[in-house]
Amino acid sequence: MKSREGVRPAPTTVIGILKELGPGLIVAGSIVGSGELIATTLTGAEAGFWLLWLILVGCVIKVFAQLEIGRYTITTGKTALEGLSQLPGAKPRGVHWAVWLWLLMLIASVGQYGGIVGSIGQSVTIAVPLSEEGKAFNEAADAKVKAQIALVTGEGAAVAAESTEETVTSAEPLDSGRDAYYWAFLLTVFTSGILFWGRYGVIEKTVMIMVGGFTVLSIGNLVLLQQNATWAVQMSDILNGLSFRLPPAREGLQPIATALATFGIIGMAAGELVYYPYWCLEKGYARFIGPPENSAEWEARAIGWNRVMRWDAWLSMVVYTFSTVVFYLMGAAVLSRADLRPEGLDLIRTLAAMYEPAFNDAGVTLFLFGSIAVLFSTFFVGTASIVLVFSDALSLFTKAGRKPIEREWFRPWLSLGLPVVSFVMFVFFPEPKFLILLAGMMNTFLLPILGFAALYYRYRCTSKNFQPRLIWDVFLWLSSFALLVVGLWLAAKIFGLV
Repeated sequence: MKSREGVRPAPTTVIGILKELGPGLIVAGSIVGSGELIATTLTGAEAGFWLLWLILVGCVIKVFAQLEIGRYTITTGKTALEGLSQLPGAKPRGVHWAVWLWLLMLIASVGQYGGIVGSIGQSVTIAVPLSEEGKAFNEAADAKVKAQIALVTGEGAAVAAESTEETVTSAEPLDSGRDAYYWAFLLTVFTSGILFWGRYGVIEKTVMIMVGGFTVLSIGNLVLLQQNATWAVQMSDILNGLSFRLPPAREGLQPIATALATFGIIGMAAGELVYYPYWCLEKGYARFIGPPENSAEWEARAIGWNRVMRWDAWLSMVVYTFSTVVFYLMGAAVLSRADLRPEGLDLIRTLAAMYEPAFNDAGVTLFLFGSIAVLFSTFFVGTASIVLVFSDALSLFTKAGRKPIEREWFRPWLSLGLPVVSFVMFVFFPEPKFLILLAGMMNTFLLPILGFAALYYRYRCTSKNFQPRLIWDVFLWLSSFALLVVGLWLAAKIFGLV
């Protein structure tokens, strides 16, 4: 029988509830980087304003599945992977096939964080190049971006802009030398160290402040863009974005495939839907409720802490949805209109173009500091989440053996090694855009499974004392159906069926 140590009732006042929040905000710290800053702006750059509706749906619709999975976890005390193992279906080597699929997604996620640490390396290289190749790369990438912006605005020296464009477009692909790799490696070692020793409280708080500041800067940037007719977001743009239509075809682009991959990685992606219950356990929600028992006291605690979790999930959803929309609109307003495509080793410099119309050259500097903070937050929190879940996965995969791996024993070593694995994947595949969108695709493929899991928990693992209202069931079915449709649509898109 599980211990009753730490059991206590949930707070009932708003102030008391706010003090107990945290898991959603922690996970949101890993969302803002690759999801909002990179994947969302990529979608805006390729699709323009047309897919704003998909971005909004992608952020909101997953919360219902998130809360159902979370409710199962904190009322039973089982982890998310233990819950997946309870689903009906085949269990190769004693582990449910859904957990094996999750393992494939995890590998892609480790690659995703390789793309992120590589992007941070790009940011630092632009600010502090270490070699002549790095300096030449910065100058070429800067000229490329400025030429595209000049072509749209018609301001400045048009002849110089045209000649710059010819030089840039006729040149070989931009190469930053080894600078981005050096900086990425140093950051990897730093991250491994603080995760291994667990001394990250001050850094975590500092990064969260910088992330908040960067979000405020981005909001200000979007407001300032409204002062220039070339870049302003018009009401017609918003109406087109909310019209539930698909974007017009554009030569050489696949905005639908990019958007569907983005759908899987924004908001509560499949990875975050699995991570979130672990952070709820770390926060203590399950411990506060206590082991399941048939008593009025236990039921009251369970209902109360589920209410706290709902506050946590919905408030964090408001935070990351607002940030997502801001980044999407900037990508559509600047990158799409200037025909700029963030990719390759100049991805970060291209993204910085979103801030140039409002802040001129200072916009690049502001963006670099903000992007370093946001991307490091994602790399740091995301890696910590993977450590938390993968240590549990190792316990499950080795459970049938003679010596199952203990979760707590393996965590420090995972903390030390996983950031290094991510860096190595970036070295072999130095395409942050590819690594991040690949992870988004794998997330999207797993979403239907998690939608089914949420329904299974609702109808097979929920006692009569926790029967939700009809309106909840309606939205839960809509959420699960949306996750199924997006997963199937992406598969059909990849195999050329649509």
